[in-house]
Amino acid sequence: MDKNILKTVITDNQIEVPKYKVIPRDFIFEEFGNYVFVGIRRAGKSFLLYQRMQQLLAQGVSWNEMLYVNFEDERLVGMSLEDLNLLLEVHLEMYGKKPILFLDEIQNIAGWEKFARRMADTKHRVYITGSNAKMLSQDIQTTLGGRYIPIDVFPYNFKEFLTANGISISEESLLSTEGKAEILRKFNDYFFFGGFPESAEFTAKRDYLTSVYQKIYLGDIATRHSVDNTFALRIMFKKLAESVKQPLSFSRVANIVSSTGVKVGKTTIIKYIEYAKDAWLISSLQNIAGKLVDKETNPKYYFPDNGILNLFLLDGNTSLLENLVAINLLRKYGRNDAVFFYNKGVEVDFYIPDEAVAIQVCYNLDNSDGTFDREVGALLKLPSVLECKKLMIITRESEQILESDDKTIEVVPVWKWLLSL
Repeated sequence: MDKNILKTVITDNQIEVPKYKVIPRDFIFEEFGNYVFVGIRRAGKSFLLYQRMQQLLAQGVSWNEMLYVNFEDERLVGMSLEDLNLLLEVHLEMYGKKPILFLDEIQNIAGWEKFARRMADTKHRVYITGSNAKMLSQDIQTTLGGRYIPIDVFPYNFKEFLTANGISISEESLLSTEGKAEILRKFNDYFFFGGFPESAEFTAKRDYLTSVYQKIYLGDIATRHSVDNTFALRIMFKKLAESVKQPLSFSRVANIVSSTGVKVGKTTIIKYIEYAKDAWLISSLQNIAGKLVDKETNPKYYFPDNGILNLFLLDGNTSLLENLVAINLLRKYGRNDAVFFYNKGVEVDFYIPDEAVAIQVCYNLDNSDGTFDREVGALLKLPSVLECKKLMIITRESEQILESDDKTIEVVPVWKWLLSL
C-alpha cells in the first residue's frame, strides 16, 4: 500500500468529516471506552463516528490527534492486515502524535481483530464499525479480550426520526391537537418507510430502500458468499417477509422455495439464513416454551427496519406493526437470548424474561373475528406458566386499561409506546 495514497485519504477525510450534518443519536460515549459498532448497512454507524469526531473537535482535539479511515474507500482496495500499521506510520510522519483511531467498515480487512487487540493493548482509543454480525462472534470477542464495548446499531428509533425531521417532542406537543397530528403524520412515514437516516432526505424513499436492499442482498450476501442460486435466495427473503408473524422451520422454508420450481435443500436454506443474519438483514426470536431443537429450528424472523420489510409486502399493516415492535424490543433488550415469543397451548407474541413482560401485538382490538378474546385470553393465561409483572397489548391506535381476573392489561398505541422507550 502506497503511503502517499494513505496520506491523501487521511487528509481528504479531515476536510470532509466536519462538513457532515450529524443528527445526534441517542448514545453517550464513555470518555475512555473502545467501541465496536455493528449493524445493517446505512443504519448510521459511520455517523456515530462523525458525531464523536465532531464532539472531540468541539472540545479542542485537533486532527493531528485523530485518524479516520473508511475501508470501503476504493483507494484502499487490496489493503491487508499487514498494511494497517502503515496508517499509524503515516500519521506519525504527518503529525508525530499518537492518534485516536476511527476505523469504518473494517470487516473488509481479514484479521482486523488482531490489529484492534494490539491497539487496545498499546492504549490507543479506538472506534470501529462493521456491517457483519460475525464481528461480534465468540471467536472475535475472544481475540479482542473484553477490551471493546460491542454496540448493536439500528436505524433511527422513532424519537430520533422525529428529531431528524425537525419535530420536537414535549408534553405540550403531545397534548396539543396540532403537535399530536404532526407526530402522527411522521409516524405514518416511519411505519411504512422505516428509519434509515439517509432516507429522511429522500422524496422517493422506496427507490432508496430498494438500493440499500440490493446492496445487502447482492453485495453482502450473494457476492461475499459466492451464492450461485440468487433466485432461490431472493424467493427465500420474500417468503420470510410474508411470514414475519409466524414461526418458520428450515424445512418449511425449503419446501416453499422449492415449490416455485427451484429445488433447494434444508442445508442450503440454513446457510442462506446464516448469511442473512451475518448481514443483519434478518434477526430471529425463539419460542421460550420450545424444546432445544424446536428453539433452534422453528424461530420467528424479523427485519431490522420496516422500510426493508415493506418492499416485499402488499397490504402488510399487521406484519409491519409486529415487526416494528420486534425491532424496538431487540434494540432495547439485545439480540441474544433477551426477547422470545411463547407458543404452547396459547400464543403470545413477545416475552422478556428479565423484566417479566408479556406483549401481544394487535392492529385492531375489536371482536368482530374473535381477536379481542384471543389476544386478551392468551395474556391472561400466560401468568400461570411464566412470571408476568406486566401485560401489554400494542395496537395501531387503541388505548385503554383492561381489568380481568385480578390482572391488568395496558393497551397502548404503538407510536406512544415507541416514545416511552
